[in-house]
Amino acid sequence: MELNTKQIKQLKSLGHQLNPIVTVGQQGMKETINTELALALDFHQLVKIKVGLGDRDKRNELIDTLVTQHKAALIQRIGNIALLYKRNSEKPSVFA
Repeated sequence: MELNTKQIKQLKSLGHQLNPIVTVGQQGMKETINTELALALDFHQLVKIKVGLGDRDKRNELIDTLVTQHKAALIQRIGNIALLYKRNSEKPSVFA
């Protein structure tokens, strides 16, 4: 998914006010979390997730895996919070 700099900046601005919808605990990924993330991306398009894994490398690897699995774009990653975007063609665009 190709986004230009202006679109990424707008998504970061929109994501700033969001609370994490999906939380991954220290036990790691479960299939129910994967399903919940898919539903959240489909409905909201822009989703903030919280990954509670203590190890930075494992956390980054998990976020990268989620982005790939769900064919989403990683807009921003700050610590254990990631902002993902996936366009839903059946919903209005978040871009003005």
